[in-house]
Formats: sequence, structure tokens, C-alpha cells
Amino acid sequence: MTFKATRMTLVAALLGASALTASAEGFTPENPECIAPANPGGGWDFTCRQVGKSLQDLGLIEKTMQVVNLAGGGGGVAFAEVVNKRGDSNDLIVAASSATATRLAQGAFPGNTMDQVRWLASIGADYGVIAVAANSPIQTLPELLEQMKNDPTAISVAGGSAVGGWDHLKVLIAADAYGIDDVRTVKYIAFDGGGEAVTQLLAGSVQAFTGDISEAKGFVDSGDIRVIAVLAPERLEGEFAAFPTAKEQGVDAIGANWRGFYVPGGMSDEAYNGWVEKIGALYESDEWKEVMAVNGMAPLDLQGEAFEKFVADSVAQIEAISKEIGIIK
Repeated sequence: MTFKATRMTLVAALLGASALTASAEGFTPENPECIAPANPGGGWDFTCRQVGKSLQDLGLIEKTMQVVNLAGGGGGVAFAEVVNKRGDSNDLIVAASSATATRLAQGAFPGNTMDQVRWLASIGADYGVIAVAANSPIQTLPELLEQMKNDPTAISVAGGSAVGGWDHLKVLIAADAYGIDDVRTVKYIAFDGGGEAVTQLLAGSVQAFTGDISEAKGFVDSGDIRVIAVLAPERLEGEFAAFPTAKEQGVDAIGANWRGFYVPGGMSDEAYNGWVEKIGALYESDEWKEVMAVNGMAPLDLQGEAFEKFVADSVAQIEAISKEIGIIK
């Protein structure tokens, strides 16, 4: 299977997935907690804080969700913490995304595998973006990629996932689509979260940023960065319609990042099904639909076993992509 065919299969699986609901009566977390496996300001942090607020606003949880930022290893520190120390907690959910599946696919969490936790539910998908500082002379994605092609040392790209992670893969997908023969020459610098990566872009330490639209939005609104490409099949709606896609600039690159949660492997069935029901009810609410619209998120409605299967498929597909571009053997 070619690199392009493999990634298109992954995108099709992401956007064409269907929902499965579960129910549980009476479960209420005593001290609800969400671990964001990165520093404040990135996509995982957004996932925990926004979902926690919405769950409480809708009366789906009684107490305020405590958000704990546990950065390191592209999510590996948090994953190990949950597996080794929090394995039977019924109150804990952990933000996850395509970045989590990518690290698992590449064996980047030493000694840890996806079946050591339970996969809870998705809450939507985030399209990838490539952005530059607002005062950058670079105006288009082809201009950025041409500079990379001519002199790989001239452009450094910052992202909030580890080397080989989903943010890294997104810029490699674009480089491959543009015709850069050896995408391993692309200079990618990893930071602990999208917020930190954007800070380095604004400081002039790097020339571009690769991330997701939800984590870029605040910096766009403040006038600090400029999105030069959205990795979506067509322009998004609403205020995001102003951002050009990579495809319309002649770069056939698509990158959609699912967002959701896993929970400890030893969580009771009652608690697991209760959380599945709560996230499912959240997803169906008008409030969450508004959150998705405001933040440029695409639909992805999966809970319980359907989400577990989806993550397993994602891990297998990303492993194939990673082998094809030489990140793993």
C-alpha cells in the first residue's frame, strides 16, 4: 500500500465512523479528574477543560472537574502514571488524540500498549493546520515547502507532539504530497504541547508551527500567528472559512486529529459505562455542538466498544505509515 493510500484509508476511517452508545444508571464520580498529558494551552488541555466545564454545565457531573497537566514523552508520562499508579480509579479520564495512537503505534511508550487502558469515547475531530508568525514573509504553504525542499536547514517546524508524533506526521504528509523526496530531511522540533510550540514560533526560534485548529485559534484571534494551510478536504465553515486548505494550494494533504479519552484499565464496568453514557450525552447536546462549531471541530461520535475498535484500527494504520516513511522499522 502506498503512503498516500494508507493515509487516505486512515482519514476515511476517521470521518466515516459510526456511533455506538452504552448506558449505565446511577454512576456519579466522587472527585472527577481529567489528566491533560501536556502543558496548558494545547489540544489535550483544551479537551479536558472544555469537556469538564460542559459536563458540569449540563448537570452530567455534580462537582467541578479537576484538570491535571502531566506533560512529557508525547503523552507517555501520563500513560505510565495511569497504568502504574492509577489503574483502578473510577473518577479519572485522560485526554487522548491521534497523537496518542501515533505514539502507541510507534512503541514510544516503553513497556506500555493500548490494551492496558480502556478507551472511552471520542468528542470530535480537529483538522491539522500549518501556521507562521503574523509577521513572517512566508505567505503560502507551497512557499514554505519550496524553502524546505531547496534547503532543509532553512526551515524549522515546531509542534506539540514528540518526534514521530502526530504533529510531526502532519507536516511530513504535506512534504510528501509536495514532492519532497526524503521527508526525513524536514526539520521538526518537539515541544510539550501546542501552546509551548507557538511560543517558540513567536520568539523566532522556529519558522513554522504544525498543530490543530483548536489549539491555534486563540493565537490567530490575538493576531500572533497566521494559518497558511488547513489540512482538510475543503474549507471549513464559519470564521474558519478564511483559512485556505493545503489542497486548494496544490498540496493534496489531509490530516484529521480525533479527540477523546481513555480511562484506567481497572475501572469498574459500572463506572466505565457511566462515563460512556455521560460523554455520549455531552456529544448529543446543543452546547457541545456549539463548542465544536466555534473551535472548527469535525464530527466524530464514537463510544465504548466502537471507539476501542477505532483506536485499534488507527494504531495499526499509523504503524503502517510510520514504517513506510522510515520512522520505525
